[in-house]
Amino acid sequence: MFTDQAHAATLDLWTASKQHPFITQLCAGTLPRETFRYYLIQDHYYLQEFGKLHDLAAEQSHDPRVAQQLHAGAEHLRQGEIAVRQTFFERLGITPDEIAATPVAPSGYAYTSHLYRALATAGTAGAVAGLLPCYWLYAEIGQELAHAGSPVPIYQDWLNTYDADDYTGMMADQLELANHVATPNNQAELLEIFKKSSWYELHFWQMALDHETWDIPAKLSDFSAEK
Repeated sequence: MFTDQAHAATLDLWTASKQHPFITQLCAGTLPRETFRYYLIQDHYYLQEFGKLHDLAAEQSHDPRVAQQLHAGAEHLRQGEIAVRQTFFERLGITPDEIAATPVAPSGYAYTSHLYRALATAGTAGAVAGLLPCYWLYAEIGQELAHAGSPVPIYQDWLNTYDADDYTGMMADQLELANHVATPNNQAELLEIFKKSSWYELHFWQMALDHETWDIPAKLSDFSAEK
């Protein structure tokens, strides 16, 4: 199946994600609170586009089953994960003004741009393949790490989100959907899209850890000044 091949092809990337300092510090309780706040704001931007892509991909599909599942996925995001994020914002004092004043980071912008490109170039199947790593990787992180836990309550609650039955059930539906839209003719293209999304998932953690901005890096700034 497509999902078996895709998982095997990205095992190194997924292992690196699970062992990334953002995740290990979150589980140890040492992740700075400001870093988690920054991550949540960037994830808010990502999830908004993630939901829109479900609806856009559904509208382009000629398969009623696929369209129905994608629209349902978008609604589940709005009622589930995005709604849960709002409770995290309230607990951390993240205000709408703070969100508005925080630009989308370069890596987050690149990731969502990749997803829109997947839809534009490979249609609904491309969007399904591009969206899948986010569902699947987070489910694995939740299943593997939620029981070990974090001493920080809000970090533990974040882990629990991805070990909940409703989330893992939705993820299983996405696996089935990906296998449904994959064909011998598009499987190679979908695999490349899946790999790129997995790469961006890894770099999303680093983006959060670095509090990534659009500023010119110091070394490049010095070079520009010399010229």
